[in-house]
Amino acid sequence: MTTIKAQLNHLRVAPRKTRLVADMIRGKSAVEAEAILKQVIKRSADPMAKLLKSAIANAKHNFKIEKKDLKISKVTVDEGPMLKRGMPRSRGQVFPIQKKTSHIILELEQIKTEK
Repeated sequence: MTTIKAQLNHLRVAPRKTRLVADMIRGKSAVEAEAILKQVIKRSADPMAKLLKSAIANAKHNFKIEKKDLKISKVTVDEGPMLKRGMPRSRGQVFPIQKKTSHIILELEQIKTEK
């Protein structure tokens, strides 16, 4: 069984918010996942759709597998490096702000078609 991977690093959306979108498409077919991502109103939905299209293009180019024969086998969202900033507060204090990033790994597998 062939596994097709695509990876997106340093997405400037917190992993906790990105996992909400990843949970929606996990285990779905590639066609169904594209339709779902088109409808979702979340900031991480557009980059996730772009990543899915990239994985589908990898499958088509490298393994000659059509989009209708693919399903999402695994989506992982990990925490990337954090941008650390400060917000000035009273009496000269600085309160920390953490701007989090996400690393997304998307894996597709071929659906077994019966002939």
